[in-house]
Amino acid sequence: MSRVATTGLSATLLLASLATGAPGQEAGSAASPRLRLEDLERMALGANPTIAQAAAAVQAAEGRRRQAGLLPNPVIGYQGEELIADRFRFTRQTKHAWFIEQSLITGRRLKRSRQVFEHAKAEAEAEAQEQRQRVLTAVRGLYYDALVAHRLVGVRDELARVAREAVDVSKELYNIGQADQPDVLQAEIEAQKAEIDWLAAQSEERRVWQVLGAVAGDPSLAPQPLEGDVEAGLPALDEAALLQRLTTESPEVKAAQARRRRAEAEVSRTRAERFPDLMVEGGISYNYDRSHGLGGWAGLFGLKFALPLFDRRQGALASARAEVEIATQEARRLELSLRARLASALRRYGNARERAERYQKKIVPSAEQAHALYLARFREMAAAYPQVLIAQRTLAQVKAEYFAALGEAWHEATLLQGFLLTGGLHWDEEGGVEVEGAESGSVPGEP
Repeated sequence: MSRVATTGLSATLLLASLATGAPGQEAGSAASPRLRLEDLERMALGANPTIAQAAAAVQAAEGRRRQAGLLPNPVIGYQGEELIADRFRFTRQTKHAWFIEQSLITGRRLKRSRQVFEHAKAEAEAEAQEQRQRVLTAVRGLYYDALVAHRLVGVRDELARVAREAVDVSKELYNIGQADQPDVLQAEIEAQKAEIDWLAAQSEERRVWQVLGAVAGDPSLAPQPLEGDVEAGLPALDEAALLQRLTTESPEVKAAQARRRRAEAEVSRTRAERFPDLMVEGGISYNYDRSHGLGGWAGLFGLKFALPLFDRRQGALASARAEVEIATQEARRLELSLRARLASALRRYGNARERAERYQKKIVPSAEQAHALYLARFREMAAAYPQVLIAQRTLAQVKAEYFAALGEAWHEATLLQGFLLTGGLHWDEEGGVEVEGAESGSVPGEP
């Protein structure tokens, strides 16, 4: 076979391979069931253990509130006096009495105690809502992670296919003397790198689904088709509206407000504790000794209370007032922190959205056009095959960068719409939550 015929055959084979598909395209069955974001959220809210922990914390707070409003139990007893023993037996009970004692709480302290624990319950409810939002934000972030990871697997797979075809064509051209051995070696290096990237993309997709399954409370959750399109359009977010919603509706803010109200109620209760409780005692007694005309049945009554000479709750009151100051400043600190976090998240979202839009409107179309032009010129034998392969590899890489930018933008959008709350698996009784398993730079999808 002549060199011209061989070259024509190589071009034909290469054109056939290039026509098999464009980077980023994926085959899928429209009839296959697809998992929705709403399904994942429902799974997480029903099976994530931190949701149950938060609900139990609210129940515990309700129990403490009920307990704080209960009166002390009365004390009943018996008392005997001048008991005389004869031959190891009690033969005569000179005097005995039955009595009941009851503490009377002064200063409306029971009501004030209930108020303290009502605010504690409100705080627990806000923290439960906070944890619920953390779980939802984590699920939503991981949902977009999974969408992006799946698209990136397709792009990397296409890039690896192109690299393998480049190796085959390079060897073919080397055999007919139209390529040098360094060209073949370079093509093999590119193919190995593309294969590594494809395997890494597959590994990342598996990792995302493993973390998503953990947050959703189903460790056996396997990768499957998802309903939704990561290219569907990023939301338009208004900074003023986000700030207003964040400072008025955020569960973090509501929990901080409840902590401050609880601290103020503690001050009121501590003030009331300066008044001593009354101990009232009543009962009956019977005296067998009638020698002085005082025997028989008699009534008992007693009243006692502590004199507040030394302990007037001075230290406790000072401590309670300091707790109010701490809670007040914490609310202020949280407001400032939210503003700073909002500014940072908005900046990251704006940058990521700008990158994604530039890729979508300019970079990806330019790469597609360049690939189409090189392919057309190659068909006319006006361009060499390396130019076509480089253009297709560039197109695949540009699409990978585009999807990565989209994923980052969706991360930040999810975070902004979720009150800047992240987390989903770690629960702290004090209200702190954190999440594991995320890569650096992955914000809301961190479980």
